[in-house]
Amino acid sequence: MIINGRFLTQRTTGVQRFARQLVLALDVELQLSDCRAAGLSFTLLAPRGTEPPAGLSRIRFRTVGSRRGHSWEQWDLYRTSRRATLVNLANSGPLLHPRQVTVIHDAAVYRAPSNYSLAYGILHRTLGRLLARRSRIATVSEFSNSELSAVLRLRKQDILIIPNSHDHILEIKPDDGALDRLMVGDRPYFLFVGSLTPNKNLGRAIQAFSLLGRSDAALVLIGATEQAVFRDKAAEAPANVIMPGRLNDAEIVALYRHAVALVFPSLYEGFGIPPLEAMALGCPVVASSIPPVREVCGEAALYFDPLDPWDIARGMKRVLTDQTLRAEMVDKGRERSATFAWSNSARRLLDWLMDRHPA
Repeated sequence: MIINGRFLTQRTTGVQRFARQLVLALDVELQLSDCRAAGLSFTLLAPRGTEPPAGLSRIRFRTVGSRRGHSWEQWDLYRTSRRATLVNLANSGPLLHPRQVTVIHDAAVYRAPSNYSLAYGILHRTLGRLLARRSRIATVSEFSNSELSAVLRLRKQDILIIPNSHDHILEIKPDDGALDRLMVGDRPYFLFVGSLTPNKNLGRAIQAFSLLGRSDAALVLIGATEQAVFRDKAAEAPANVIMPGRLNDAEIVALYRHAVALVFPSLYEGFGIPPLEAMALGCPVVASSIPPVREVCGEAALYFDPLDPWDIARGMKRVLTDQTLRAEMVDKGRERSATFAWSNSARRLLDWLMDRHPA
């Protein structure tokens, strides 16, 4: 079997994190003597010049072709893998491949087209619809299953669910010096981790924080920069809103561990990895009440209406001022996060491959 390794050439977002961690978990599962797929052969194929993921033992790594991006996927990957079963983990795959499984993480390109450029939207909507006819489809949540079954006209029972997890975050040593470098000091702070796409709803989160009227607290926005957030506005970032841009994993782990809470105000998600990471690290989650976030967080999060800045502010105030509530949320969050594991997701995929795509 072949794994599409194009994700290794892309900037790491939730999709690429999923692909990398699932490959590592697959490798571990294949080492277990009781694994049904222990006798299968897997090769991770990537464009020439790509560095292999560290730690692979059973999954071989190979680079092929001379192209990059979609061209590499549609031709070089197809040509090399066409006689094997192909596993695509990051939303796309070669249309001509006769036997493949493709993980499409959400239906945002259909449901929220304004989040994307015209060319990107047309390409990926077309690609998704064609892959739905040429490939077995998998996704990351019950919500995305429902969404994709509707927009791609597939039966829900034909779409495999392979959830994200958080195990990777527990292996990272926190860089506590990040708090001093960001000048957080001893102030309590809320944390936002995510991109600046409209569905992340960052503007209302900033507005809600301002409504708190707490000059002694801070809001740290990971992935955001002042220029990007305020480029279309005359206003400047308030002094207690900190925007360090992209940070490394060790810095983010430190911020999770010391935050009052993660604020997750999304309007649309396929899953939502940051709340799961936060709960695993003992950080309470104050989150949008949309279905996929409720699916991930269960009863462990404090929910708000993402369209109402006052409701977001009320949730933030509760977790900031009620220490008993916060302690309960930490316990519930750790318990909830323990129900997810990359090993479980890897076994789901392996079992499905064995049933539907035998070697």
